[in-house]
Amino acid sequence: MWIPLWTSSLQAHRCLCSLKSAKKCVSSLYVARWASTSSVPRITTHYSVYPRDQDNRWAEVNMERFAEEADVVVVGAGPAGLSVAIRIKQLAAEHNKEVRVCLLEKAAQIGAHTLSGACIESRALEELFPDWKERGAPLHTPVTEDKFGILTKNYRIPVPILPGLPMNNHGNYIVRLGYLVSWLGEQAEALGVEVYPGYAAAEVLFHEDGSVKGIATNDVGISKDGSPKATFERGLELHGKVTIFAEGCHGHLAKQLYRKFNLREKCEPQSYAIGLKELWIIDEKMWKPGRVEHTVGWPLDRHTYGGSFLYHLNEGEPLVALGFVVGLDYQNPYLNPYKEFQKWKHHPSVIPTLEGGKRIAYGARALNEGGYQSVPKLTFPGGLLIGCSPGFMNVPKIKGTHTAMKSGILAADTIFKHLTDESLQSQTKGLYLPEYEENLKKSWVWKELYSVRNIRPSCHSPLGLYGCMIYTGIFYWILRGKEPWTLKHKGADSDQLKPAKDCTPIEYPKPDGKISFDLLSSVALSGTNHEHNQPPHLTLLDDTVPVNRNLALYDGPEQRFCPAGVYEYVPLESGEGLRLQINAQNCVHCKTCDIKDPSQNINWVVPEGGGGPAYNGM
Repeated sequence: MWIPLWTSSLQAHRCLCSLKSAKKCVSSLYVARWASTSSVPRITTHYSVYPRDQDNRWAEVNMERFAEEADVVVVGAGPAGLSVAIRIKQLAAEHNKEVRVCLLEKAAQIGAHTLSGACIESRALEELFPDWKERGAPLHTPVTEDKFGILTKNYRIPVPILPGLPMNNHGNYIVRLGYLVSWLGEQAEALGVEVYPGYAAAEVLFHEDGSVKGIATNDVGISKDGSPKATFERGLELHGKVTIFAEGCHGHLAKQLYRKFNLREKCEPQSYAIGLKELWIIDEKMWKPGRVEHTVGWPLDRHTYGGSFLYHLNEGEPLVALGFVVGLDYQNPYLNPYKEFQKWKHHPSVIPTLEGGKRIAYGARALNEGGYQSVPKLTFPGGLLIGCSPGFMNVPKIKGTHTAMKSGILAADTIFKHLTDESLQSQTKGLYLPEYEENLKKSWVWKELYSVRNIRPSCHSPLGLYGCMIYTGIFYWILRGKEPWTLKHKGADSDQLKPAKDCTPIEYPKPDGKISFDLLSSVALSGTNHEHNQPPHLTLLDDTVPVNRNLALYDGPEQRFCPAGVYEYVPLESGEGLRLQINAQNCVHCKTCDIKDPSQNINWVVPEGGGGPAYNGM
């Protein structure tokens, strides 16, 4: 859909907003450049919106890239990416084959961008390393006690967790997932995987036949205004026979692949939540190593999906991990997930655990909640998707690590077979491996996701979250997920917000500095840092949309749903009106803005490699 240059600004804005997703419209880039008039401060300077071939400042810059060849390229060193790399090298050693596996990770250190609850099943880890205990895997806290409750403002109503229900954690482990990922990284390097932390994959490369060729890492040495610095260096191209995308929830490269290969044609839109987490050292008298606690209810209303976790770790000191999850299909633009979390900590059943304690870490991350209905096509010429990128999280279990790792193991088995069996031919230069998806659908991962497929969508009934609990108790408990119907999700989370005029503002108490805290002091605990003089990696397709639409219709929800204070509306220098300010240095890479923006005008791209949070065992 092309919008001529003589179209009025209002017409162009209406045309842009009428699209279900501005990101799907190629011409939106042209609209963005034209619509950003001199009366609107320029926010976006990134080359993905303002191409360098149209910028005279880049005319004399050498843009050639050095290229490396590998057999397998893996994007993302999380549980899934490390599992696929490890398994391929294990198979290569068993069969005396040489297979070069290169793994890229945008964090400066392996595990530094990893954040999860986390209470995990060890099933996939045992498949990968049957001797994981002897190897010293950091699973120190077996679950000893499960507690679940419904919160009202002043009370906690206990709910029994029966054997067989998804929330039963018997046999599971409470872990600091960043430590487990770091340990997996050590195992991978010992097997010969080439691990490159601090290198962000910024671009997907393609062969002439359209199959994926590999990736290119991000360029470095670019000024905030988009011009090249004297220190500019072009990124590296890494080519592989197959490229594995294990970016985690809402991967920025996976988004491009969804569109190019139409991978989401036969599935529902993905549904998401934001998870916020803190680590506390508490009074030893309140410490119960191995205890797992979950709640639903207050301070959220019954129509907003979410809940809390409180895990007691056994790490040599009285340490607890606590957090709050809010479904991103919420409707009230005044809702602030961070402030809901801080408010929850003051509940009479929670505060005794924290009183006299010290908060030592904070972070946030989006997570997939769509489940079975929202899994896209996983294979395409030259590559495949694994882990939380396509979305294998078991929502009622609140677990996705075991399924992510298993998807990596299955992918590795398929890839190794094709790399070493000359009788298996591919019609495209980049290997096309549909067997991976077929094998996944025959595995326990698919069976597990299918059995819980209706639990999350059941929240959309008039009873909301309580309808979900009733559904789980009746149908999951009796039919074990074998009911002959599949419920649908509402649709894209970005479409769910109601206009501000139709909603009631939410009043949140001020933080007391002991149990609850202001946002910026929390971000400081995340260790987040980005090189200041670089283009903001939170890009806008149209710089006019935040004020003209998001602020006008929804009272600027990005200043509330961001858990790191990246977005704020500040007065114009003239004193008349507001403008959006993007504090990109604060970004913890949670991807919530890219997901929840009601205009789908925000596009998260990678900053310079090594930037972002510096989590320590989150």
